[in-house]
Amino acid sequence: MKANTCGWVRAPSAVLTLLLLAFPAAAHHSSAMFDDRRTVTITGTVKTMQWTNPHCWIQLLVPATGQSVEWSIEMASPGELFRNGWRPSTLRPGDKVTVTVYPIRDGSSAGQFISATTPDGRAVGKRP
Repeated sequence: MKANTCGWVRAPSAVLTLLLLAFPAAAHHSSAMFDDRRTVTITGTVKTMQWTNPHCWIQLLVPATGQSVEWSIEMASPGELFRNGWRPSTLRPGDKVTVTVYPIRDGSSAGQFISATTPDGRAVGKRP
């Protein structure tokens, strides 16, 4: 009588397939460093808009007593921003903007992007 070895081949193949499918999800980092129970609204001048993977960034110079403080604002991926009306040229160095973020928990000048508006109150990067 011949032994059935098909089951022994299928189990490791199924495990390997599940591991390979889970790998991309495990590669993405958490947003736990941001306090999503609070928001902070800051107004400043765009230093740079970094249109890069895996996340875009706004470097914003915010006036403080006698100097500027540079805020690093983490955004979504370029693809997600593009689908939401953003383009690499949406924000340019020197643009004035008000940004609302979830602040970083350690209290440094950083946050996760929620929204942005121009000085006249127009939403930045939104589809018309």
